[in-house]
Formats: sequence, structure tokens, C-alpha cells
Amino acid sequence: MFAACIPEIFDLIGTRKSYGGNYMKEPNRRHIVVCGHITYESVLHFLKDFLHEDREDVDVEVVFLHRSEPDLEFEGLLKRQHTRVKYFQGSLMNAMDLERAKVHDADACLVLANKYCPDPDAEDAANIMRVISMKNYCEESRIIIQLMQYHNKAYLLNIPSWDWKQGDDVICLAELKLGFIAQSCLAPGFSTMMANLFAMRSFITSPDMAAWQNDYLQGTGCEMYTETLSPSFSGMTFSQASELCFVKLKLLLLAIEVKPIDGGDTKISINPQSSKMPANTVGFFIAQSAEEVKRAWFFCKGCHDDVKDENQIKKCKCKNLAKFRTGVRAIQLVGRAMANSKTNCPQQNMVNSAMPIPIVKKNMMSKEENGAKNMMNGRVKVPNNTVDDTYGGYHLSYEVKKLMPTNKSTAQQKPSKLEVGIADDQAKDFDFAKTEMKYDSTGMFHWTPARSIEDCILDRNQAAMTVLNGHVVVCLFADPDSPLIGLRNLVMPLRASNFHYHELKHVVIVGAVDYIRREWKTLQNLPKISVLNGSPLSRADLRAVNVNLCDMCVILSAKVPSNDDPTLADKEAILASLNIKAMTFDDTIGVLNQSSNAPDAMSPLGSPIVLHRKGSVYGSNVPMITELVNDSNVQFLDQDDDDDPDTELYLTQPFACGTAFAVSVLDSLMSTTYFNQNALTLIRSLITGGATPELEIILAEGAGLRGGYSTPDTLSHRDRCRVGQISLSDGPLATFGEGRKYQDLFVASLRNYGMLCIGLYRLRDAALTTVDATSKRYVITNPPFDFGLLPTDQVYVLLPFERKQSRFSFSETEV
Repeated sequence: MFAACIPEIFDLIGTRKSYGGNYMKEPNRRHIVVCGHITYESVLHFLKDFLHEDREDVDVEVVFLHRSEPDLEFEGLLKRQHTRVKYFQGSLMNAMDLERAKVHDADACLVLANKYCPDPDAEDAANIMRVISMKNYCEESRIIIQLMQYHNKAYLLNIPSWDWKQGDDVICLAELKLGFIAQSCLAPGFSTMMANLFAMRSFITSPDMAAWQNDYLQGTGCEMYTETLSPSFSGMTFSQASELCFVKLKLLLLAIEVKPIDGGDTKISINPQSSKMPANTVGFFIAQSAEEVKRAWFFCKGCHDDVKDENQIKKCKCKNLAKFRTGVRAIQLVGRAMANSKTNCPQQNMVNSAMPIPIVKKNMMSKEENGAKNMMNGRVKVPNNTVDDTYGGYHLSYEVKKLMPTNKSTAQQKPSKLEVGIADDQAKDFDFAKTEMKYDSTGMFHWTPARSIEDCILDRNQAAMTVLNGHVVVCLFADPDSPLIGLRNLVMPLRASNFHYHELKHVVIVGAVDYIRREWKTLQNLPKISVLNGSPLSRADLRAVNVNLCDMCVILSAKVPSNDDPTLADKEAILASLNIKAMTFDDTIGVLNQSSNAPDAMSPLGSPIVLHRKGSVYGSNVPMITELVNDSNVQFLDQDDDDDPDTELYLTQPFACGTAFAVSVLDSLMSTTYFNQNALTLIRSLITGGATPELEIILAEGAGLRGGYSTPDTLSHRDRCRVGQISLSDGPLATFGEGRKYQDLFVASLRNYGMLCIGLYRLRDAALTTVDATSKRYVITNPPFDFGLLPTDQVYVLLPFERKQSRFSFSETEV
């Protein structure tokens, strides 16, 4: 009998899936579930960043759930990492498979997107369905998803259990990619600096390398971290604290968490100019490792005031620190009591952020930790009789309130007088007929009434007659039916309200008007945009838009990569880049040189025709940034570099110089978001120009930006810092270019102008010391305090908003 069953037994064993079974969760060990686009390459890049040695105590097991079995190369990777990685074969749409992967117990679920898919909208739809399935299985699951297209973010808001308060987050690749490129239009090379900051990398300098490579590599080792500031910082202004951190602790403090006096939600404030820091303030730092950042917590004025070596600033036995920790413990207990007595927590919010600080699920923390977490996140009790008309901590404008569902009582819904979207005391003397709307309803962006695309189209002759200077040229390759890339995400950061109107750079899009017409609905309310119906490969079209006088030339492609040979996906972008570099131009300053005060001294586009700088004679000196789909194609952008074809993208010369950007560098954001969502919030705040939850609601309606009347409340939103680039060749900081140290520049900029220096943009060939020398520059992130400066250096700064015209000349691309 037994012998007869042996074949059947063997058959059952043979058909058993190698990657079936259930995940056996170890006690007191966290795990995450990763799904979506799971391949050897995507997993290799993810694990390299997630399990990086610079991360502190990464005791998290990674569980991959995918329909297909891994191939041999993938299996080898899984075996090498078998102590920290598990793989299960199954479908995200099947509740049984979600049970096998213990999704309900996972610390987070990460959904990876295929960045090279032929149909981005279909890829996003599939991943959103995976989110719906997981949320249907377990509402409390924290989910972090990659999306390709910005307009698909709105569909996530339709999922009932999608909750920013629980740490759910979306990383929109199009939004961030174009946001990075937009900031590079304002400060060339900034995209490289930010990309290196959120990627975990260790640098190894070598005497065999060129000096510029060692300088660059030291900066790539910097990452963004958060740490609570010690009690010694209590009562300081941000500038004082940032100076102390840089000079004494050798740390760069970028921003802090701010708790409003009125008991509102915690916000992130970047380089704030006023108010003193209370105890227990959380700071955001740029440093080489998490270990270094602990100095900010350990620093004690009494014990470490005379310490010269920052490495000696360690935990002291000072009674002040012990007393401070006792106080923090008491605050945390109060926070726990308040959290337990409260059934509906108010929503939490951050300045310039679309997402709140994450809350780890209750079943992943002890009760004590829950209380501490709630207090650290700034949750406070709101009186029951308070009418909550905020969303994520923002006071919503009247236009947005109309879109929001209401759950207030009938009595509360009846206003005593007509709502006009502004305070009643302001409405008395408010003449709507004579008031011009200059900003959108959130006050975060410049706004103009909708214009027809026909009004903004130029032909070649009109463009040639228009004096364009200091503008942004967008070379766009697209077929009429190409997927939308979301040009709004490129233009909106350039229209942030913390710029004065005359500081806005004119944007000229060169490409097929049939495609741009499909994008126009999202651009029609943004000022200073023109369209040239032509080809980015046409030298006549490029000359017509004065590409040699532009502040930045952006080369983008919306075309779908061919399945036959993916490496050819960048052929148009590379050809356009090489075409511009091969061009030559007349050695001329410009066409006209009249006073801008003259009544006729305006171009047909309404901008002053005074030219600010000398144009490039050679196309190779035109400031340019090229978006690449395939990392390996970076080798074709610069014919004179000596990069090895197998070199990682961040080590190549075009990337180090800020002239190339690839969407693959955004992969690291998944790990960054899981470990520290605040860092992602900071990055998003810097590159989007001020996206807010309120703006997300408006754009989700699909009607574009809404205009708003300027009130003291909306105008106050202009008061936020922005990215800039200052030259040391002239101006108030010119004296620092004469052999001074970086620390001298840092302290003087902070004390005298409130500017926070975060890096340098230096000529690759340091021997070229004349201002008109034209050569490649490279990015140096957070240089050492004793780093020597050169007159040709340009400095990346975080600038406070100035009501009056800036004291600095921002000719970012001047070499």
C-alpha cells in the first residue's frame, strides 16, 4: 500500500512551490513587505540603499512578494542576503497571499514602480490597485508607493483608508524629477546635490584621483538626518544654533520642527528668521553618518564649551542633561494621557509639505512608546467647542472649503454672515472689483488668468524679434500621443510666490505644439510662458529663442522607449545636447541696451529688454541639463570626459557637474521615506516651491490652479526661504573668494544676510581663475569648515524672503 503511494508523494513534493509557505515572523523584529516591480536590478538597488552601513541599527527584515519565481541571478542575491531577505511567490490581489506575507503585521508595505514601462498610466493603475487590495485586507497598513504620473496621485485620495496620519505616502517620480530639474534652473547643479543627500553612499578618497573628484566624493557621503537638539540650544535663534552646530559640532543644521504658540500642529521650518527655539526641538542635519548627528543631542555648554575636537563631544554626566531628560519624560507622559483621552486626533501638518509626519502603527509599539511618539509629533488636545476648519493644519481658502465634505452639526454650519474666504474684519474695506489676483488661492504661487495657447505661441520670426535673456529654454521631444509628463511640475517651482514677479524667469518651450496643447490646461494659469512650434534639433529654432543667452536649457523627452532596444530611449536627448554644444554664436551682449524705465523698453512679452550678462560664444558653454532614461547613456553626453562605461551614474562627470539627471536616482527615496519621512518632507518642500495639502486638493479637482485675493494670511505664505546661487566674483561676498575659508563665508552669510550656505559650485579646472573663463563646474556638498575658497566659486544658499529687491545679483549661470 505504501509502495503504491510513493509516486504520488514524490509528485506532490515535486510540484510544491519553492517560494510558497508562510513568513515566520521573529519576535521583536520588524519586517516590511516590498511588492510591485520586482526584478534583480530593482531589488539590488533597493537593498543596497536600504541596508546601507551608514543607517543606524537596521534590524528590519525585507519580505518580497511577487507573482513570478526569481531567476538564477536573482536567487543568488536572495541567498547572499538570506538572513535579512525573504521571497514569497504570490499575488497582491489575493488575501491568502497577503496573509502568508504577514502584511497585517508589517511595519510598512512598499510598492515599486517600473520606471521604464511603455504605459505609465497603466503602471500607476496597477500599483494603485495593489494599494486598494492591501488597504482592503488591513486598513492600518502603512503604505509607501511609487507613482509615475502626477495626475494619478488624486486617485489615492479616493481610497477611504488612505491616511497621511498613518504614514501613508506617495513618491511621484514625475513631480520630483521635474522639481529637481526646475531647481537646477535657479541654481545649476542643485539637482545633483539633493540627489546625493537622500542616497546612502560612502565615499573613499584617493590620492590617485583628481582633486575635483575627491572634493565631489566627500560631498556624496553626506546624508540628511534628524536629531533632537540638546537643552543647551534652548532659547537660541535658528541662526545662532546653526552657527554653533557648524563651527563647534561640524554639523550643518538646515531646518527645525516648529510648534506654533497657539497649540497647532508641528511644522517644518527651513532656515527660519525669527523666534527662539524651545526645549526638545528636532533639527534636520546634513552629515556623514547618524553617529555624527548625535553630537547635537550630547552637546552641553557647561561640559563641552572648551572642547576643540568635535569627536570628543559625547554623552556627559551633567545634571542639566539628566534634568532635561526627566522633563522630556514628563512631557511624554502628559502626551500619552492626552492621546488616550482623545478619540479624534487633529491632523498634523508641515510647512511646504504635502504629507504629515508618520505614526507607526499601534501594534508595532508599546503603550509607552505610543505616548512618546504622539507627543514628539506635536499632537495636542483641541477643545470640543472649537470649529475645525483646517485641513492638515492649514486654514483653507473659501474656494477649497466648497470642495471639502462637512461633518459639522447643523448649528455650526450656519454662518452668522456671508463667508467671503477672508476674515470679516478684512472684508469690510475689500474692493473685489478693483483687486487684482496675483497669486493662487493658497498664496504659494504666482497666478494669472487663463490664457489660450494660441496667445502664447510664437513662430520663429516672432521669437527672433523678441529679446529673450536670462530665460529657461525647454527642449521637448514628444509625439502627439506621447504620455503626459506633467510640465506643470517643471514650471510651478519657477513660479513660487517667494520670488518677486520681476525675478521670474521666462519659460520658452520648443517642441510639437500638438503635444503641448494637451498639457496646456495645467499651464494656462502660470505667467511668463511661451511656446515655439518647432524642433529642438533645429538650430534655427534654437537661435530664435536665444539659447546662448538662456540661464538654463532643459532637454526632456516624453516619447515611449522602444521595447526592441531600451538603450536607444535617450537618442533624441543626446542628439539635441550634442547639437547645442556644437553650435557657435556671435560674440555679442545683445540687441538693445535701453533703460528699463523708458516706456517703450519692454519686449513683446512684457519683460525688460536690458540684458544682464554676456551670451555664450560656444554652445558647449550654454548651461544645460539633460534628462536620461537609461543611466549608461550618460557616457555619450560628454565626448571629452574619461568616465568608464560601467561607472555608476553618481560618479560620472556629467552628473557631478549637474548637467545630467536620471530618474533612477529617485529610487533611494523609498528607503528614505520609510526610515525618515521628515527628510522626504524637507526635500519635497525645497524642490516643489511650496506644495501643500490644500494645493493637492485643488489640483485633484482637475481644474488647475485657482486664483485668490491677496490677504495678510495668504501674503504671509511668501515668507519662506528659497534656493539660490551667489557668485564670489563680485558683490558683498567677493572678499571671501580671496583665499578665505568656507567657515568664514558660512558665518558671515548667516550673521549679516540670514543666508544658509549648503555647498559650492566650483570650476573643475581650478587653474582658471578669471571670471570670464568658461569651463565645467562640479558640486561640492557641505564642504569642510577649513575648505579654501576661490574667486570663481559659486555658493548654494537658502535665502530668506526679502520684501525689497535683493542685495545680490543672481546671475546663476555666470562663469
